Amino acid sequence: MFVTPLYAGLLTLFFVLLSVRVVNLRRRGIIFGDNNGEIGVTRIVRAQGNFAEYVPLALLMMAVLEASRHSIYVLHALGIALVVARLLHGFALSFGWQPRNGRIAGAALTFAVLLIEAVLCLYQGVRGQMAWMQ
Repeated sequence: MFVTPLYAGLLTLFFVLLSVRVVNLRRRGIIFGDNNGEIGVTRIVRAQGNFAEYVPLALLMMAVLEASRHSIYVLHALGIALVVARLLHGFALSFGWQPRNGRIAGAALTFAVLLIEAVLCLYQGVRGQMAWMQ
């Protein structure tokens, strides 16, 4: 497996950046939560949380597809799309860069990657079951 670790590494670097922003909030005295709904704090905390909610599942399915010898071109396309999606979403939410468009595009692209991976994993699973039953 050589494709998934590449994208896992790239995405982890971005996750660390998002996490450092949360740590800096905590060091400034916002120990827990979002400082009574302060939008800037909420955006920074949710950008990191949203990343942590979606990326592990996408990487897990990518690793499953890679382990089942799926097309390296499809895997790279999914990996690139996931990185672009999370950068768009994370920069829009945490840094306020093109907030509405970045979040929408990033979320939509993330969902597309997850759905494609889910369908491909289901296909691999059904194909494997059919081969096993013969």
